[in-house]
Amino acid sequence: MGIPARPGLRVMVASKPVDFRRGMDGLAALVTQVLLADPFAGDLFIFRSKRTDRLKLIFWDGSGLCMVSKRLEARGFIWPPVQDGTVTLSVAQLRMLFSGMDWTQIPARSPPPARLQRPAEKLQSAS
Repeated sequence: MGIPARPGLRVMVASKPVDFRRGMDGLAALVTQVLLADPFAGDLFIFRSKRTDRLKLIFWDGSGLCMVSKRLEARGFIWPPVQDGTVTLSVAQLRMLFSGMDWTQIPARSPPPARLQRPAEKLQSAS
């Protein structure tokens, strides 16, 4: 996809459709005013149109604001329900969304569970 996935990258989807006549400056203003985030922090923001077959991404790459747009030819993207606010995706979910696949089939990444200490390890650490 060409977007570097750095550690800690936040991928935020604006749930409500936006006017797709907006360019990168208008979308950056929406990030600040509606999503209450900083468009220049290095996070990735996804916007949808009223038609489900279009999306726009904006992100800061370290030297400038970038905008990517995509239109699917055969079908629409799978979007979260329309509501106020945002939905946060993992990088794997972003890749699936961008390629037109059902990203909801991949659960959001959660931290690994705490490792339990086995009885043999307890005995060794006690001696």
